Amino acid sequence: MPAAALKPKPLPTQSTAKRPVLLDMPYAPVEKRPLPPGRPREWYVSHNRRLKAMRLAIALLDSGVFVPNQARNETIRSAAETIGVHPPSDTTCHMVRALMRYSR
Repeated sequence: MPAAALKPKPLPTQSTAKRPVLLDMPYAPVEKRPLPPGRPREWYVSHNRRLKAMRLAIALLDSGVFVPNQARNETIRSAAETIGVHPPSDTTCHMVRALMRYSR
């Protein structure tokens, strides 16, 4: 008997199933933990900037902005207002566009 015939059939995923596959646990965000102490201030600033850029990139993608050329500073700042974060700096806006570019 060939080895392929002995392999169990994989479970269907959301994209291959005929009907929606129910998740066994509802989604819950990860519990926030404090940042590690003792790092230079610049590390905390850049870390928080990366997190903010990631949140904004996700919000833009959810709103239908898929190409970095569509994400002008005004668009990014209006998305920030929509999701309830402070308006991003030019550097953060540049980082959002970079994240959108590299995710493709």
